[in-house]
Amino acid sequence: MTSVFIISVVAALLTALLVVPLTAKRKDMVTSIIGLTILTFIVLAIIYYVTNLDRNWTALWPLLVITTLAGMILAKGQEQKVKGILFLGSLGLAIFMLTAPFWNADQKYKVAEMQQEVEIEAFDETKTPASVPPKFARNKMKKAFGQVPNTSYYELGNLQIQKVKEEYVYIAPVEFSGLFKWWNGDVTPGYFTMSATDSSDNPKFIEAEMSYTPSSYFHKNLERHMRMKHSTKIFYGDPQLEIDEDGKPYYIRSYGSFISARNGFDVKGIVVVDPATGQTDSYKIGDVPAFIDGAVSPETVSLQNSYFGKYIHGFINSLFGKKDVKLPSDEGTEANVSPIFAEDGQMYYFTDFTSPKEGVDSMLGYSLTDGRTGEATYYTGNLEESYMDSQGALQIIEKKFIEKKWSGEMPVLYNFYGEASWLTPVLDSNGFLQNYFIVSAANPEISVYGNTPNEALKLYKTAIQRGGSSVDGSSNAEEKSVTGTVVRVFKERVGDFTQVSFLLDNKQSYIVSSEVAPLAVYMQEGDKVQVTFLNTEELFLPVKEVTIEGIQ
Repeated sequence: MTSVFIISVVAALLTALLVVPLTAKRKDMVTSIIGLTILTFIVLAIIYYVTNLDRNWTALWPLLVITTLAGMILAKGQEQKVKGILFLGSLGLAIFMLTAPFWNADQKYKVAEMQQEVEIEAFDETKTPASVPPKFARNKMKKAFGQVPNTSYYELGNLQIQKVKEEYVYIAPVEFSGLFKWWNGDVTPGYFTMSATDSSDNPKFIEAEMSYTPSSYFHKNLERHMRMKHSTKIFYGDPQLEIDEDGKPYYIRSYGSFISARNGFDVKGIVVVDPATGQTDSYKIGDVPAFIDGAVSPETVSLQNSYFGKYIHGFINSLFGKKDVKLPSDEGTEANVSPIFAEDGQMYYFTDFTSPKEGVDSMLGYSLTDGRTGEATYYTGNLEESYMDSQGALQIIEKKFIEKKWSGEMPVLYNFYGEASWLTPVLDSNGFLQNYFIVSAANPEISVYGNTPNEALKLYKTAIQRGGSSVDGSSNAEEKSVTGTVVRVFKERVGDFTQVSFLLDNKQSYIVSSEVAPLAVYMQEGDKVQVTFLNTEELFLPVKEVTIEGIQ
């Protein structure tokens, strides 16, 4: 409150001195100055408290314009000329502030500029991607809300994905459902957690009382508490809940600086609040505690994606010529971006970019932004192929399940077996998970779906082979050969072809489609075979060639 008092008093006094004519009678002048100072102080204090506006002097430029204009109008003679000059100066400042978006486009692009590569590394098919959609997780948490004491006081807060003890989980705080509920409850009881990789997992309620939350009021409101402790910091994005390895919750929020004037944003660090005690700490972006995955808010990443896509050749080009302009998609789960985890456990925000031309669903590229540092990489994809964007993938799913009225959510591009592929959870009209859909970005006719991501991947491998592609891009796909005797064999019809799974006497299982090896349909137990396969270290290794003794 001290910062509010000081800046409000000083600004109010300066306002009164600029507005009240200094040539008036001394008694009237003093009375007017005191009265206007008190009135302005009250108005500014209320504005600062209600809006949580930063306490930087640059935020007061509109007041300066109004004040100098009023002072010029009310003054006479030489004083009017002086205040007229001050008004022209404040008008120049206003023009500088208001026109910043027109001339700082190059600065914005430089801040958001990404290093460029062709394609992301192949996904390790022995892993399970964090692919449970947040809408589904949220629905399950709502159904488990009976675990919360005094349920009527609370509602579910925003979801945040995080890595905790080598597991990917969703975190969602319990928030107050209104002013009177906060008045009676005083503290929220805890948060929910649920697996982000296993859709069969049930939400668990973790008790952890929190006083400073986004849904609290007055001095206990989290954003107001952050502002009171860090009066001049420029925040961007909503506060998010993260938990440490012991399950203790903390609220975090990104802060930074304006690009120029009071326009644009460049992230510099985070503010961390212990919601139980109100203890507040500030960290530069390079010193963020290890347990925090999303130090850079999704809103910040979305803004930087916009800068990178629009301002490559300046502001005018973003409106008219639009040379090399690319638009970030709005299909992300958080502020138009989707948080995902790489194999090393690092969180990234995924976004695909498309053409500004209407009716085009071709992807121009995609980006991954490090959730801890904000550093981003833009991937152009194979320039010899045309990749379908996320909207195109969602349209395919909608047409595939048009009778059931199912839809996709959270499409993310992966490199599966060397093929750029969209992995998308499919939900019914009630928000419940039905299956996982994989479609090739370069060859949309290649698509599969399964009950789990790994089941869909198994089918996708066969579909790629069937479509004439290879799985040479697999993460550990060293080509090997083996000779052995078939111990067990299983055949199943998949589309127009037969998928043959067989076990050799070396205790290793293999899988091949009749599209790749037509004579594999005749394989039976006891056959001696020579197999050329890719060592992907999966349970079923993909076969490139198979020769059956006595048949070939």
